[in-house]
Amino acid sequence: MFDYSILDRAMEKFGKEEKSLIAVLQEAQEHYRYLPKEIFPYLAEKIGVSEAKIYGVVTFYENFSIEQKGKYVIKVCDGTACHVRNSVPVLNELRKVLGLKEGQKTTEDLLFTVETVSCLGACGLAPVMMVNETVHSAMTPEKVREVIKNIKEAENV
Repeated sequence: MFDYSILDRAMEKFGKEEKSLIAVLQEAQEHYRYLPKEIFPYLAEKIGVSEAKIYGVVTFYENFSIEQKGKYVIKVCDGTACHVRNSVPVLNELRKVLGLKEGQKTTEDLLFTVETVSCLGACGLAPVMMVNETVHSAMTPEKVREVIKNIKEAENV
């Protein structure tokens, strides 16, 4: 049985109407770290919209994810400034160190998710990557290994 209490609290906070859907989804994603499809029928019934509408909103906005994410979401910028300052080797090193196969974004242990983004708004610090809310600037493959090592040590992995 799925725990819907986080959704109930979000609907109490934002309301049970269509205009509250995005806020409720944001709250749900913050809690689950993604939007499990199991919540769609529940939300559809409570808010009074179709599951298709919810799915449409979730797939339209880039910040929403229906794929489970790791505890540490690593975003590697591949915008113009980062790309010309070698963000690709940073991304490749991340995938190598974390053992991610082609097309795989999240590690098996759900500790890390690696994503590429078009811009993190820190062009002067390029190449940049973010681990959750922490910005790491002037990244190199060597710095990638150090960041991952520090996280794993903190997690006792």
